[in-house]
Amino acid sequence: MIWLMIAGMCLVTFIPRALPLVLGRSLMLPRWVRRWLSFFPYAALGSLIFPGILTVVGGRPWIGLAAGGCAALLALKARNAIFPVLAAIAVAVGLQLATAG
Repeated sequence: MIWLMIAGMCLVTFIPRALPLVLGRSLMLPRWVRRWLSFFPYAALGSLIFPGILTVVGGRPWIGLAAGGCAALLALKARNAIFPVLAAIAVAVGLQLATAG
């Protein structure tokens, strides 16, 4: 019985992912729709990251906002993705240590 449930869950998650791939090959969308859809990965990533930014230090969400803002600004200029991450960690730790008390 459990294997039947697992197979059913696999099928239910596979079909919605496979249908656009199979049926969407011949579908030609207008340019503005393709441009609009290109922003979805960034929006999804933001919705996953932002709650973590607010809860990085319990009771002090401004520390996470400062570190996230620092990372966002540095990401605009940096060519290497690790630099904004390390800078955000340094800002968060530095503010946490500076305001500890």
